[in-house]
Amino acid sequence: MAEKDYTSLAQSIYHEVGGNDNIDHIAHCATRLRFNLKDETIVQDEHLKKMKEVLGVAHAGGQFQVIIGPNVQQVFQEVIKIHDQKPMTSEKTDTGQAHSKAGFSLKKILTNMLDGLSGSLTPAIPAITVAAFFKTIAAVFGPSMLNWLSETNDLYVLATFVGDTTFYFFPVLIGYTAAKKFKTSPLLGILLGAIMIHPTFMAMATEGASFSVFGIPAMVENYSSTILPIIISVWVMSYVDRFINKQLSEMVRGFLAPALTIAIMLPIALCVVGPLGAFIGTAVSDGILNMRGLVGFLGVALIGGTFSLLILTGMHIILITALIQVFMENGSESFVAPGLSAASFAILGMALGAALKLRKKEDRSLAWGFFTTMFLSGTSEPALYGIGIRYKRPMIGLIIGGFAGGLYMGILNVGHYTLIPLTNIVSLLSFSGSTTANLVNGIIGCVISVVVAAGLTYFMGFEEEPGLKE
Repeated sequence: MAEKDYTSLAQSIYHEVGGNDNIDHIAHCATRLRFNLKDETIVQDEHLKKMKEVLGVAHAGGQFQVIIGPNVQQVFQEVIKIHDQKPMTSEKTDTGQAHSKAGFSLKKILTNMLDGLSGSLTPAIPAITVAAFFKTIAAVFGPSMLNWLSETNDLYVLATFVGDTTFYFFPVLIGYTAAKKFKTSPLLGILLGAIMIHPTFMAMATEGASFSVFGIPAMVENYSSTILPIIISVWVMSYVDRFINKQLSEMVRGFLAPALTIAIMLPIALCVVGPLGAFIGTAVSDGILNMRGLVGFLGVALIGGTFSLLILTGMHIILITALIQVFMENGSESFVAPGLSAASFAILGMALGAALKLRKKEDRSLAWGFFTTMFLSGTSEPALYGIGIRYKRPMIGLIIGGFAGGLYMGILNVGHYTLIPLTNIVSLLSFSGSTTANLVNGIIGCVISVVVAAGLTYFMGFEEEPGLKE
């Protein structure tokens, strides 16, 4: 798509979702535009689906999502330009968000929580990718596999501590992304995250020392490599920050508001919210580990067979969050991650089977494009919507392929030892870091997913429609 077409597409999408008066917040992930809207019922879903460049739409997690594919960044930039130029006619809060007239409900609370998690974690994916790259170097070339680098080798030491940096300082990174999501000061978000992992506080956590904040007893925790404590703390801070700024005059607001905000947040974060978030995170991690023991290898197979359906609804962030939490606490994961890998490579297999089966030259070319995109970049939505949703029957091969690969890896207890957020060919290295057998069995499991999904897609066939959506 030429650059000038991004503007035209952005304008069309912007209009169909209701324009400026209906938009509270705009974000994007690797493939989707994510809109927080005041009224999702006025969105013209069918009009959007008919656009050639739109792969599909989804209502999930309190958001309206427009699936674009790899070009989402360019479309997002054009949408933001349009949004910034449009005057708002409805009533606004001090932070630029429209008042919500809808009452509170359990569904609204849950969807807002999901939206907060997604908005805070998705922008951190590049940092996780960097960590995975260096951790993979240490795992593959270090003593655990090829043994080309000893534990004292400078390159091994460098790759190890650079790979660990992202997870060690995760509260700082998420402090920034969460602040952007909740529309408060990013620098205060970074500062709050840094306070929670300061060496003095960390030493007290290690020693089990007692401590109080302004006389309030604090449960001293090690917040390094945690997610929920900083996200919840920054969410609370966003309200504190707005309240403080509203109360102070302009003459003192600039230097006094940040100090008062952090002063108020110290007992809240260190005595209440932080320990609560750590407790929830540990419960999630323990729950995943216990579930693995409860349902065994069958659970891995079920994740492999159904995860693609979660991607279609945009609800996959739940499992991704749980996976990150478990991985940061344990350094490996053998339940969710193998299932995700099986599901992802089943999508690759579905695209391969369709590319081999389709007769029309244009459709076959697009299917090969979906296969290449998935193989190299790990972007699954083009194949899911362009083939699975378009033709329906390939979804059967996709589900069975993911189940088969997950079953194999579940039976052999294959684990992930490097957290690679992208599910392309490079993600096979996620199985490195333990034994060579683990790596080999992980690759075999993914190949099983590809072969079964491709074979079923090819031999079951499907009725060809006018053409695939690019």
